[in-house]
Amino acid sequence: MAASFLKPKPAVHDLPLIDIGDLRHGDTARKRRIASELGEAAREIGFFRIHHRGIDPNLIEATYRIAQQFFALPDPAKQRYYIGRSPNHRGYVPFTEKGDYPDEVHRNYEAFDLGLDLPQDDPDFLSGNLVLGPNVWPDLAGFKETVSRYYTEIAALGRLVCGALERYLGLPPGALTDHMSRPISQLRLLHYVRTSQTTDRKSVNMGAHTDYECLTLLHTRNEGLQVMTQDNRWIDVPVDHSAYVVNIGDMLEVWSNGILKSTPHRVVNLNPERFSMPYFVAANHDTLIRPFPRLVRIGEQPKYEPFLAGAHL
Repeated sequence: MAASFLKPKPAVHDLPLIDIGDLRHGDTARKRRIASELGEAAREIGFFRIHHRGIDPNLIEATYRIAQQFFALPDPAKQRYYIGRSPNHRGYVPFTEKGDYPDEVHRNYEAFDLGLDLPQDDPDFLSGNLVLGPNVWPDLAGFKETVSRYYTEIAALGRLVCGALERYLGLPPGALTDHMSRPISQLRLLHYVRTSQTTDRKSVNMGAHTDYECLTLLHTRNEGLQVMTQDNRWIDVPVDHSAYVVNIGDMLEVWSNGILKSTPHRVVNLNPERFSMPYFVAANHDTLIRPFPRLVRIGEQPKYEPFLAGAHL
């Protein structure tokens, strides 16, 4: 199904909530309808919400609980898994005094980063690849088992959404997902806190940015996420424990030649404590990301230069 990308884009004041249950087992007509809903939302604002059919809510809650147990450990215990000692960017990310983004005065969050868990003798890891290899697993009962299960489920959901966007863009099946066999996708367990330096409820915990990868699937239990609209206003993303927030990343904006939008977003300081679990859906490390030729109008040049998926990381 090739969509029409020439119709005007309406002003967006809220994020649509889309039931994607029939993407797995529905008939072709229903799958096309859902793909259209997802694609239009991705084109208009780059953000939407989906019901997480197929992922057990008990697994989601168990992952939150084990993450909270880890972040509650004393600092010396967490520092044993410091990401700076990992050869492939896995492990604990501590609080720092300065954030990564211009409007982020202080980084008031800590994190734990995980990816596709490859064995120690994996050829890419042995060759020195900076983002592929084994995970770092804390010595915490149930952590590896719970988080591994969640990673498997959320990765499958990410591929499902990418497959629907293939359909929306009029691309053949596998145009995106065939490049995700050994992805540099990342699961990040996040813990935000309010400190004496962020007593202002309107201060920024994570500064405005776009995501580098194809998609982000975010589950959160607390408010604070804001999205920039086309008329340059920040809108609050409602919290719904039965839904994921999905946003388009830079890779998919380039692959789609700008049809799908990677939209700025930020996290503001609205809670004494906030937990969230973003999963960043990415391509394989050596995938060349460039606009699909069929999405470039005849007589025009692609809007973006090609780049290797793993180059940024």
